[in-house]
Amino acid sequence: MNSQFKKGILEMCILKLIDDKKMYGFEVIETLSQIMDVSENTVYPILRRLTTSGYFDIEMEETSYGAPRKYYVTTKQGKEALKVYTDEWSAFLKGVLKIMEEKQ
Repeated sequence: MNSQFKKGILEMCILKLIDDKKMYGFEVIETLSQIMDVSENTVYPILRRLTTSGYFDIEMEETSYGAPRKYYVTTKQGKEALKVYTDEWSAFLKGVLKIMEEKQ
């Protein structure tokens, strides 16, 4: 799969996961890796880019076993971006399915 295409899909998936509940970076990686092949080297740059774009806020929470943990929380702008991604993805999938179901 084209890496740019995959990164775009991963951005949408990461936005959705964090919109459902605040998560820390490794938790995002663990959740995604149960479904698809991802690595830290792919996910952390996406988290940084989405945070820089204003889609996530950071909340630091103390842990009982070390340094505070950085949680990502979806902003209003992030929710709006997720809606755009979702609408575009749905339209794209409908088009692909239509083509794939047509008889040649």
